[in-house]
Amino acid sequence: MIHSLLAVYYREMLIMRRRLTRLIPSWSVSPLLYLIAFGYAMGKHVEIDGHSYMEFLIPGLIAMNSMTQSFAIASEINIARFYWHIFEEIQAAPVSDLSYVAGEVLAGITRAILSTTVILILGTIFGVNLSCNFMFWLGVLLNSFVFSSLAVGLAMLVKSHGDQVLLTSFVITPMAFLGGTFFPLENFPVWGQNLIHILPITHAAKAIRAASLGNTPQISSYVVMAATGCLFFVLSVMCVKKAKD
Repeated sequence: MIHSLLAVYYREMLIMRRRLTRLIPSWSVSPLLYLIAFGYAMGKHVEIDGHSYMEFLIPGLIAMNSMTQSFAIASEINIARFYWHIFEEIQAAPVSDLSYVAGEVLAGITRAILSTTVILILGTIFGVNLSCNFMFWLGVLLNSFVFSSLAVGLAMLVKSHGDQVLLTSFVITPMAFLGGTFFPLENFPVWGQNLIHILPITHAAKAIRAASLGNTPQISSYVVMAATGCLFFVLSVMCVKKAKD
């Protein structure tokens, strides 16, 4: 199992290495625009819970970016399925469904961690130094695990590469803006806060922000992310089996 898992992961890393010179700028553009427009221009004189808005914003951007970049592994899977027909070759190879999902999920997590590093560098350039402690990276890891697992399962369900855009628009984009990335959840009415707390990105943003600002994160946020990630992982294995059939 380990060898087949690493084979799937190694293939994705080879592809990413060839595209790295293009990926790094793409990982930088959106966070840089958010930092300039929201953090520097609009929130220059705003404070939230004793911290500058820039200190509030960057952990939210890390949660959002680790979500989008880990979920982006779905696009790579669909390109391989519909254009290169790699999935058919994996079906013929001695690679179990569990190994395939684990390899792709690990690739999604790697993308998210690298993109997080890019945002941390941008934050340093803007004069914001966050606490990158164990709980911070654990939050990033679990958030990436949740959405890379979700990505693999949904990638097996779509019938064309074009359908992937719909998934991103209806699943990822709403969470990116409603998960407490740009504003405190307390600004919402109570019923809105209850709905937003259902989203896994909300727990990721809370945990990553608390850890990066030197506070103690709520353990419940990590439990929710871990449980949600495991659920999506199991469902993804089932979706791969269904796609093979």
